[in-house]
Amino acid sequence: MALYEALYGRRYRSPIGWFKSRQKSYTNVRRRDLELEVDDWVYLKVSPMKGVMRFGKKGKLSPRHIGPYRISKRIGNVAYELELPQKLAVVHPIFHISMLKKCMRDLSLIIPTEDIGIKDSLSY
Repeated sequence: MALYEALYGRRYRSPIGWFKSRQKSYTNVRRRDLELEVDDWVYLKVSPMKGVMRFGKKGKLSPRHIGPYRISKRIGNVAYELELPQKLAVVHPIFHISMLKKCMRDLSLIIPTEDIGIKDSLSY
């Protein structure tokens, strides 16, 4: 018989086990398995961090995701190689699945930002 059980007449119930099972159930409800195929289009996550300059952008107005980019090869279960443009040649082309967001749009509607002419009145 354990000491706690001898003193109080019942087993000790640790709240640590309750918290872990609760966290696991919350995580499993919110988690979605992302399966990507070769030739799918994805956005690359570049969430801004304070003081860190990623992909030539700095600050909280920098984009959260850039792209879309085509998946050229699957490496293992959770890593993918992307076809990056020449301006991102210094970035390693293999990314974890957590850094990718599937592109659900029609690719014919995507307009490169270089093709948009912005006037002085901030209209295009």
